[in-house]
Amino acid sequence: MGKRPNILFILSDDQGEWAMHCAGTTELYTPNLDRIAAEGMRFENFFCVSPVCSPARASLLTGTIPSVHGVHDWIRSGNVDGERFRKQGQENPYAGGYSRETKPEAFLEGQVTYTDLLAENGYTCALSGKWHLGDSVRMQHGFSKWYSLGRGGCCYYHADITENGDIKVEHGKYVTELITDRALRWMDELAKEENPFYLSVHYTAPHSPWAEDQHPAKWIDYYRDCAFESIPDIPDHPNMTTGPVYNTGRRRENLTGYFAAVSAMDEQIGRILQKVEELDSGRETLVIFTADNGMNMGHHGVWGKGNGTFPMNMYDTAVKVPFLVCWKGHIPAGRVNRELVSAYDVFPTLLELAGISWHGTKILPGKSFAGQLLSGEKVDKSGEGVGKAAGEERTVVVYDEYGPVRMIRSKDWKYIHRYPYGYHELYDLENDPGEERNLYGDPRYAGKVAEMRRRMEGWFEQYVRGERNGIMQAVTGAGQDCPVGKSGDRVNIYGRVEEI
Repeated sequence: MGKRPNILFILSDDQGEWAMHCAGTTELYTPNLDRIAAEGMRFENFFCVSPVCSPARASLLTGTIPSVHGVHDWIRSGNVDGERFRKQGQENPYAGGYSRETKPEAFLEGQVTYTDLLAENGYTCALSGKWHLGDSVRMQHGFSKWYSLGRGGCCYYHADITENGDIKVEHGKYVTELITDRALRWMDELAKEENPFYLSVHYTAPHSPWAEDQHPAKWIDYYRDCAFESIPDIPDHPNMTTGPVYNTGRRRENLTGYFAAVSAMDEQIGRILQKVEELDSGRETLVIFTADNGMNMGHHGVWGKGNGTFPMNMYDTAVKVPFLVCWKGHIPAGRVNRELVSAYDVFPTLLELAGISWHGTKILPGKSFAGQLLSGEKVDKSGEGVGKAAGEERTVVVYDEYGPVRMIRSKDWKYIHRYPYGYHELYDLENDPGEERNLYGDPRYAGKVAEMRRRMEGWFEQYVRGERNGIMQAVTGAGQDCPVGKSGDRVNIYGRVEEI
């Protein structure tokens, strides 16, 4: 493979696989994302591990599922010291204040991330953008350059930035540009070092808010008269948690802001790709673009991700994310991969591409697809984990969880089980790719339900760890306050569904 590559890992926030021009949403202007796809490989069936921010990000970094790392919902507390932040006079009236009782918690403390291993093996690791895995002020897990956000999200023109142990609200500066500016600075500094670098660029886009004043006027104007014909305009889902949208003015406002956020981010990614070209004279750069979780923007009548409904949903639009990868001279250009691949495969894949052998004590569910990337062939995942007999025929299957909600998905079938009471879902994806006809309860499919549930529960049984098991967690989609096992006097560390 020669020299180890620099690695540029760009992560967006709440972006469905559908939300790119190159993925078929022709109204969306994303020339730079399209360029990465054209110069490398685009995955059509890449799945997050959990359809909400913090668990999905934790799984990317650790290669483990939420029932192992213990992050089961988006982290609403434990990011910063609320009392210290208030004393600094920096509370942000545009995004709500910090509770004085909030104390920083490192949710992945003691767990191994791929950035830990990259740093141990000579990579310099830098972060610009969203962390949202607790203790946002402190550098951790192999990073030696750190420019992040106090919490998970923020208003786009009033971002609470953490740097050098301090927090400062940047009023009037667009956070997507702030993250890009710092990423470019990190790249200039890192390019002078002898060692290869790993750079995480974690945007908050296209996460809400989507009001006009949240995004650059040029992009709001660009979509002002857009018909959004590719987006369903159907009645609201009966279980939706985010308030009525159908037959209100909110549909246009939401889509205008969401599309504007995507295009504004794409514009900034163009600046980063230009910098890659400038710096790539001595060492090639592996460029990856993906998202933490998917997003329903009217799909299925839902406006939100997995917690856009209660009980939480596992629609493909919520669990499928973009995955684009380009490495000139190594990954053949213009390929589209249609096999099922999961975010828990990223950990072993990145280590292999970086030339790092690791034989840790934890059992990882993921399989590296580095060889298929480099050959340009379709991904052939030859197993689903431990416990398979040699030579046994295997099919590609992915699994997701969101607290007590679990999913198993093959190419043709999807089964969703909600512990302990339901409701449950079964979809024949070959004949119903839009997941419109729930077959659960139809006696003709009782055998398929039993087969899928047995297979799903057998897989999870291999990996879940004690008290972190998601089916024992009272997750509602309204957030998580502290790591599992650190609840103190609190009866429940998860928010009430009314708080969404």
